[in-house]
Amino acid sequence: MRTAKKEKFKTSIGGQALIEGVLMRGPGRMAIAVRNPAGKIQLETEPVKRNPVARVPVVRGIFSFIDSLLVGYRALMRSAEISMTEEEREEEESRFDRWVREHLGEKALNAMMSASAVLGGLLAIVLFIVLPTFLTGLLGRVVDLGLFRSAVEGVLKLGIFLLYLFAISRMKEVNRLFRYHGAEHKTIATYEAGEPLTVENVRQNSRFHPRCGTSFLLLVILISILVFSLVPWSSTLGRVGLKILLLPLVMGLSYEVIKFAGRHDNLLSRAISAPGLWLQRLTTAEPDDSMIEVAIASVEAVLPGEGESDRW
Repeated sequence: MRTAKKEKFKTSIGGQALIEGVLMRGPGRMAIAVRNPAGKIQLETEPVKRNPVARVPVVRGIFSFIDSLLVGYRALMRSAEISMTEEEREEEESRFDRWVREHLGEKALNAMMSASAVLGGLLAIVLFIVLPTFLTGLLGRVVDLGLFRSAVEGVLKLGIFLLYLFAISRMKEVNRLFRYHGAEHKTIATYEAGEPLTVENVRQNSRFHPRCGTSFLLLVILISILVFSLVPWSSTLGRVGLKILLLPLVMGLSYEVIKFAGRHDNLLSRAISAPGLWLQRLTTAEPDDSMIEVAIASVEAVLPGEGESDRW
C-alpha cells in the first residue's frame, strides 16, 4: 500500500460519494471504487482531461461546476451498476432504458444520462431561484416588504435549501451515501496530514472538510443572495430572468472563494468555511471500516505520479 506524503499540505484531490463507493479525481486520473455484490472492491480509472480555462479566475468555476455535475452523475450511475446484482439491475432498469441500450447503443444511453443530469440542474434552478422569487412576489402583494424584499427572498432560498437537505438526509439510502461522503472526507484529511492511508488512521480524522461540494453549494446560495440583491424588482419574471443570467457569475465567484478558503488557514478562511462545515453535519456521517477501505482504494488510485502535482 502506498503511504501518504510526510508533510501537511492542501491537496487538489477530491471527489464525491457514490452508491456503495467513492469517486476521486487527481491531477492525472479519475477513479471510482465500488464494493460489488460479492464484497470485493471494484476499481475503475480513466485519465483526466486538462481544461484550457483551468487557470482563468471565475470562468474556471463555471466549467468546473458543469463538468463535476456531468462526471458525477455518470459515476453515480456506474456505481449503481457495479453495486447491484444482475436481478436488481434488471428490476431498476426501465423498459425504455433497455430499448435505448439494445437499439441505439451505449453511447445513446450515456447521452440520455447526461441529459438527465442537465434536467436535474434545471430542477435546482427552479427550486432555489424561481420558487423563492415567486413566493416573495406573492408575499409582496399581501405585505409591503419595502427594502426587505431581497432579504426575505434570501431567507426563503436558504430555508428551502436547508429543508431539502434535512429531508433527504432522513432517507435510508441517502444516509448511507452520506456515510461514504464522510469516508471520502476522512481519507483526504488523512492524506493531507501526511499520515499513512490505513483504516486506523482514517478512522481518527474528521469527516468535515472545508473544500466540499456541500460547502460550495452553500456559498453559491449565500453569494447569490448578495449579488441578486442588486437585481431590480421591476417584475417577478424579469427578476428571475436576470438572476438566471447572473448565475454563471455567482458560481464562478463561489468557486474562487472556496478555493481561497481551501488554500489558506487564517481567520478569514475559517470564517468562510464555518457555515459549510456546520452544514456537513447533515450531509456527512461516520463511515464503517468497509466504507473507509473503499475510499482509500479510490484515493490511492489517483495519487500523483512522476511529474504530477496535486497541490491545491
